[in-house]
Amino acid sequence: MHAKSRAQQMAAGVALSAKRGDRKASSLKGASKSMLRSIGEAELHDMAATRQKGKPGHTSKS
Repeated sequence: MHAKSRAQQMAAGVALSAKRGDRKASSLKGASKSMLRSIGEAELHDMAATRQKGKPGHTSKS
């Protein structure tokens, strides 16, 4: 699955670094914390590797 926004991509990158042990999981907040618990490493990698060009900063909830 690819990231739908830059914010989602950034959160996936932070969660991926925590999953790999480069960052403490206790330092995570919000979306990155829930991604760490619910998404596997391969899917986090796919989301974090999504190109940012043309992506909105945040997506609307509607």
